[in-house]
Amino acid sequence: MIKYFLNFLFLYPCFVIATPIIEQNKGCIQEKLKIAIDIGHSPNRPGAISARGISEYTFNKKIAELLYQNLLQNGFKSTFILNEINPEMTLNSRAKILNQKAADLVISIHHDSVQPHYLNQWEIDGENHHYSDRFKGFSVFFSNKNPKVEQSFQLAKAIGNELLQLQLKPTLHHAENIAGENRPLIDSDRGIYRFDHLILLKKTKMPAVLVECGVIVNRDEEQLLSKDDHQKNLADALTKAITQFAIDNFPNYCVHAARP
Repeated sequence: MIKYFLNFLFLYPCFVIATPIIEQNKGCIQEKLKIAIDIGHSPNRPGAISARGISEYTFNKKIAELLYQNLLQNGFKSTFILNEINPEMTLNSRAKILNQKAADLVISIHHDSVQPHYLNQWEIDGENHHYSDRFKGFSVFFSNKNPKVEQSFQLAKAIGNELLQLQLKPTLHHAENIAGENRPLIDSDRGIYRFDHLILLKKTKMPAVLVECGVIVNRDEEQLLSKDDHQKNLADALTKAITQFAIDNFPNYCVHAARP
């Protein structure tokens, strides 16, 4: 048996050489990337209110925390939640801190609503709430004013691809030619829009996207977005998208192993 093994090593020396190189470089991209996660809105400015009265910020925080843990576990050791300590910081302050920290990319987590004229009222648990079942689905935004606009679009596509793998569909209502919407729809299959004047997207110097995970004023989608397994799936999909984007766009973070 020993003789056979020695003959194997002699005949296939690349097996001995290539494996340690691959293992040595495994995870080196992840360790150096500064990935910033922004929790959309804040406790005092909670964003949209869901069909059952839950703040958007509550939904955003849960996905952001799951994504943060995912990225750490996948070797992205420099990941940080931008507004974890000071959730009330302004958007301009968030952009300034991201630039000061020289983050490599930022993803802002949000959950969606609709324009007021689409909202209806219903009573649940003795309280009145607003809802609209007209639209549902995810959407991803980037800014043409971001200096890394092409990479931002590539990140948006990676996210769209992974959300489609979950059998989710994008919402296209932000392209409606009405007040408050009328966003340029760049990729209808992946639900990608341009939103040039969003502060966190246009004032940052790194690739930046904003993800609307779903429409929380839609009664059925709100229930789905409240489920632990769905939240985990969303965080997993975002993790996969960020990982693929990192591999495709940051080759200099690793010494590439020679192929056997």
